[in-house]
Amino acid sequence: MDKIDIKSRKEVDFLVRRFYDQIRKHDSLGPIFNGVVKDWDTHLIHLSDFWEMILLQTGPGAGKFNPVKVHRQVDAEVDNSIEQAHFGNWLELWFQTLDRYFEGKNANYAKEHARRMAHMLFMRIWEARVR
Repeated sequence: MDKIDIKSRKEVDFLVRRFYDQIRKHDSLGPIFNGVVKDWDTHLIHLSDFWEMILLQTGPGAGKFNPVKVHRQVDAEVDNSIEQAHFGNWLELWFQTLDRYFEGKNANYAKEHARRMAHMLFMRIWEARVR
């Protein structure tokens, strides 16, 4: 399969769906996501909106996301059990999915942004716990 760059909503949606197929089956991430996400179809559309906004600066996502708030809520729902290793697992699957199907500027930016986002979200979760 030839790799392509992420240039449209079609590729973003493909990436998000392949990635979350892996998340849902993962030994440590699957139970968290499957326990919290009640409507996967809607959730995947929402996540595609987010990544389309990040990678392509298009789509319906502008102004409708607060990842810190959402991730703090998820951590609270799972008894503050999210660990740095979970973000490492998440990044590993994200990179594997990108590397399997994509290459190019936006694919590279997807990795860079995810790395920064994972670090920031874990730090914000940790801060919420110590308050």
